[in-house]
Amino acid sequence: MVLGVYMNGSIFGREREVKILQRLLESKKPEFLAVYGRRRVGKTYLVHEFFKDKGFYFSVTGSIHSTKKQQLRKFYREMQGKFSLPPDNEEPKDWDEALFLLKEMIGKVDPTQKIILFFDELPWLASSRSGFLPALEYTWNQHLSKMNNVLLIVCGSAANWIIKKVINNKGGLYGRLTEVMKLNPFTLAETERFLLSHHVKPSRKQIVELYMALGGIAKYLTLVRPGESTAQTINRLCFTAQGQLVSEFVNLYQSLFDGAEMHVQIVKELANKKNGISKTQLLRALQISPGGHAFSILEELEESGFIAASPEYEKKNKDKQLWLIDEYSYFYLTWMEEVKGSVLLGHDQNYWLKMQADPRWKAWSGYAFESICFKHIAQIKKALGVAAVMTHESQWNYRPKKKSEKGAQIDLIIDRKDDCINLCEIKFHHGPFAIDQRYAKELERKIAVFREQTQTTKTIFLTMITPFGLQKNQHSIELVNSEVNLDDFFV
Repeated sequence: MVLGVYMNGSIFGREREVKILQRLLESKKPEFLAVYGRRRVGKTYLVHEFFKDKGFYFSVTGSIHSTKKQQLRKFYREMQGKFSLPPDNEEPKDWDEALFLLKEMIGKVDPTQKIILFFDELPWLASSRSGFLPALEYTWNQHLSKMNNVLLIVCGSAANWIIKKVINNKGGLYGRLTEVMKLNPFTLAETERFLLSHHVKPSRKQIVELYMALGGIAKYLTLVRPGESTAQTINRLCFTAQGQLVSEFVNLYQSLFDGAEMHVQIVKELANKKNGISKTQLLRALQISPGGHAFSILEELEESGFIAASPEYEKKNKDKQLWLIDEYSYFYLTWMEEVKGSVLLGHDQNYWLKMQADPRWKAWSGYAFESICFKHIAQIKKALGVAAVMTHESQWNYRPKKKSEKGAQIDLIIDRKDDCINLCEIKFHHGPFAIDQRYAKELERKIAVFREQTQTTKTIFLTMITPFGLQKNQHSIELVNSEVNLDDFFV
């Protein structure tokens, strides 16, 4: 899914989401939509740009750390502007009064006109003891759900809150939603189209390097300027005193989660565990007691798109490994956090340009590229010609049980229902990658260890995933069954 760019009165991209919004707009019955996704991904933009000139559109946005009284005042001011309320009208004292007033006012709107009510950043509006959610439940059930021209939209970045309190609500909103929409970050192909629409024309290699630092987050990508290299863009945004993303990490987590200290602790620990770590190991390393609160925080991070849980090959679901998958968070913790103080003081304005030659760049780029591959499994499967085959994706790590043994790790396993397995080696390299004799022997050993330890009888194919393909030599011809390169991701 991809954020659209508003161009000449239309939305560019987000084709699937636009079809959903169009269906809801044309519906002849009351509709209730919940939208959620990572902060900065473009939820508000999509809803506002699609509906702002369609029907009778009323929107209000919650404010972080605002009191109930402050939220009500802002809501009432929006009402005054939209409905031309008399200046001597009394402000509503609570959300029951406020939503009753809204119901009364939209009842005067031409019933042939579509009414779109958009409550943005709902978790901030419906803060603890605000009374907003019960008032919304009553208003929907008693009034709005009986108005065939009403479309109610609620939206929030705290994904787990939206899921628990609205989507899986066990009270008055149970089963009331008619549509749920999760917005994900851009894919690489969508990132390319987005940048081109902004007259930014980097090479695909530079797009990948930008993605490894910022991810497919639309708000971040709007900060990219034409005429800059990726390194210059990252340096300006992340390593200069006025860079828009210098303080984004702290603001991001604090705006999403109440008491974000443990969330940040977990993310920092995962940034150091490039091979993943189980929930039990993670909590033990951080000396956090396992239980409902800790697991709830992990759930919040996963639903919000910062971490992911995936099982190792042929392991049970309870053995899932946790990974940090948010590119910006990993980039910040790897590069930005340690120099943030000097950046804010204006020291070394060319820091990132110099880091391109740092040995750590290779390790960071390798992990970041692996993460990109896991987010583009559909494109990889298409390139391999197995898009229609049922598959299960995982990683595999054999830890030797004897001193005489060597361990083995497979970056990505695509276990196929057609009795085949693709063992994928992922290498981020600046040009065509050459398999030398030493690496060829290592690949042969990995395959042998995998076959021996898993006792698989499936046909094994070795797949190399690299930006620019392989140099053709004896080793690549003899060992590699299939290749996936950068262009395959941009489909």
